[in-house]
Formats: sequence, structure tokens, C-alpha cells
Amino acid sequence: MPLVDSGNRYRVTNHIIVVIRTGLMDVGARKWSDEMLDAFDIPSTWLPDLCESPEICAYVNEEGAAATGLKIGTPIVGGAGDQSAQAIGSGIVDDGQTSLTVGTSGVVFTSADRYLPDEEGRLHTFCHAVPGYYAYLGVMQSAAGSLRWLHDELANTADYDGLNAMIETVPRGSLGLLFAPYLAGERHPYYDPLARGAFIGLTLRHGLKEMARSVMEGVAFGMRDLLEILRSKEIRPTSAAISGGAANSPVWRQLMTDVMNMPLYTVNTTEGAAYGAAILAGVGGGIWHDVPTASKALIHRIDEGQPEAEGVENYERLYHVFRKVYPALSDLFVDLIALKRNEPSDQSESLRFRTGGIVG
Repeated sequence: MPLVDSGNRYRVTNHIIVVIRTGLMDVGARKWSDEMLDAFDIPSTWLPDLCESPEICAYVNEEGAAATGLKIGTPIVGGAGDQSAQAIGSGIVDDGQTSLTVGTSGVVFTSADRYLPDEEGRLHTFCHAVPGYYAYLGVMQSAAGSLRWLHDELANTADYDGLNAMIETVPRGSLGLLFAPYLAGERHPYYDPLARGAFIGLTLRHGLKEMARSVMEGVAFGMRDLLEILRSKEIRPTSAAISGGAANSPVWRQLMTDVMNMPLYTVNTTEGAAYGAAILAGVGGGIWHDVPTASKALIHRIDEGQPEAEGVENYERLYHVFRKVYPALSDLFVDLIALKRNEPSDQSESLRFRTGGIVG
């Protein structure tokens, strides 16, 4: 039973399906929003039927069979976006279960059985791919991408194992050096495309290894920002699955564990979103009764790290300093962009508005 994207789904089934991020959804009720349709005078008959992610929503037609080699009548399930599929592939299918993905960008994803949108827009709130559940999603733009930048620009003669070995010799706090991980602007919690990266506290005693550790720590603090938004909504995960670059680095994984002050674990699968998509197809095909049943049968914790008391204490103090960095620098980011564009810097709100989602 295939799971295919929207464009290919139409080609092989002649059936239209859309993702929920149309602005026309009543996410809490998991249906089209009557209020939005009325406001824009959109007849409901213009819109396709909605279905849950593991539900069969279409079948391969004759043209699709000829193009793909699939049998006519092969069922197609609703499917999921990359982060919901990634979460299912990591076992994040029940209330309060959380994952941290430290890829090029960083994502904190939590599954919840109630709809609690953030009125300040500091998180995405979607229907989860598990029927009846919701997804709270915080994103930072440059996570492992920050370390890759440092490696490629300043340490390209070293491999990542060598870089990690250097970082392990540096004490927590990187000798008083902080990194602002905004190399590609920032999404959550600031929604600021003009935000920029920075090293704060740089002195003559700092070298590559201290800079590298401060990058890891700055990324961890950025991910902690996302976790704190969840906690402010009374969503308090007690542990989280971790994947991506930080999961493959013992030193980064431990400092992430200490910064978050909760156990972080890996699971027995590494295919992530592809594995989650396969689970959805299996549920739709009747192999498992529902997504949580499939998850419990297939996905298991294999390695769990615990916070270290001294590390938690050190990083808690440093995190409160980190929280002051963006507010202190945000106006300077505007001034720098204005200088680059030869525009007045006293029009900060106008500049941010005109920049929109474009960084540069």
C-alpha cells in the first residue's frame, strides 16, 4: 500500500488531497472552517474530502497503474508531512511524547491529545498523523547546520570525530563564550528573518575548540527555548527521543541532555519519516489496528542518557544569560541589514515587514 505525495497522488488516482496548512482548516475540529469559507465566499463543494493520515483515501487508477507498475485498485492512504511522519517513525504517538531532531534545522515535536494553539504564534499547531491527536512543533532555522558552517569554514581539515574530540576537552560554558545560533534568521520563538549569528564574549584565550563547543551549546539553548514554550502551555515532557547530528555525538548529546534536564534516548530505527510513512500504510492496509499499536510493536528505546547534576546546574545558569542575547542584539541586526542595503536603520519595523520570510 503506497503512500505518495499530493502531486503524484493526483496523477495515479485522479484524487485531490491537501495538507492542513491551507489556512482554511478548523484544526481543533479537524474539518474545514465554516468561518473561513464564509469570510472568503468559498463554497465547500470546491474543497476535497478530508481524511486522517492512516485512512485509505484513494485507489490507483488505470493510468496510474500504467505509469507506475502498481496494480489497478491499489489503495493509497492519506499520509503525512515530513515532521509528523518523522515523529511516528520515532515512536511519538501518545500524549506528551516528544522528539528533538537536530538536523540542518532543529525541531521539537510533541504529541498531545488536546488542542492548545499558542496565541502568540510561537509554535506551529497541526493535526498529528495519529487520529485524535495534535502536533506542537517548534523550529529553529540553523541547528546542526551551525556546526557544519563552523566545520566547513574554520575546521575543514578535521573530520567530525576529531572536532568532537577537541570539544570534549573544553569545560561547560566554553570559557565564557556564547553563540547565538541565528545563521539563517530564526523562526521560533522570534519569527525574525533579520536575526544573525554571533559569538558573545570572544577573547584572546578562545580558539577553535571553544568556539565549536559554544556552537553546540548555543544550538542546545535554542532548542531549550522551544521546550520552554511547550512547558508554558502545561505540556511537560519527561523524556524525549533525539535524532540527527547531536544524537551521533556523545559530547553534544550529553550537553543537550543537561540543558533540557531530562533523559534523551534513541530508538531502534534510523529511517525516520520513511519508517513513519510505512507505518501509516501498514495501518491503512490492516496490518495493525492503529498507529499506536504499530508503534509499540516496532519502535523501542535502545539507549537513554541521563542528565548530570553538575551539568544541569551549570547550564541552567548559562541558559538565563543566553535568554538575554536576542533581545540585546535584535535592533543591531536591523542596523546591519540597513547598512548592507544602504537604507535608514530607524525604520526597523518597516524593514522587518518588507523582508518577510527572506533572509539576506
